[in-house]
Amino acid sequence: MAMIEAKRKAALWLENGGIRATRQREILAALLMGDGHNRHVTAESLFDAVRGCGERVSLATVYNTLRAFSEAGLLREIHVTGGKVYFDTDTTNHAHFYWEDTGELHDAGHDAPEHEVRVSNLPTPPEGTEVSRVDVVIRLRRI
Repeated sequence: MAMIEAKRKAALWLENGGIRATRQREILAALLMGDGHNRHVTAESLFDAVRGCGERVSLATVYNTLRAFSEAGLLREIHVTGGKVYFDTDTTNHAHFYWEDTGELHDAGHDAPEHEVRVSNLPTPPEGTEVSRVDVVIRLRRI
């Protein structure tokens, strides 16, 4: 019953993003949003989750699908370090904590008003452009 509900939520999520449902996209969407909880994933961690549930989807398909979901506004890309990209299912504006020792990414308490990040004095964007968003990643190191 839980899997049927996860697939239903995934199908609705894809439909809301204007994404054509394929078997692979439905599998990935169910893993991302089927339980209704937000998460941060990399292509590699999602690929491992697919394999862990006995499904077969290539790593290239995972990368391409995550990019398509992001372009449709279903996911938010968070560039953390070098070429490492996380995909966040919570597309609202909020800051993140990045744990340097474990490579984990977590929301920085965006549900609590006292954790609201205010960004001021942004440089003026070049003529003919506008700021689309500002990503705040707070890097943490254990002491």
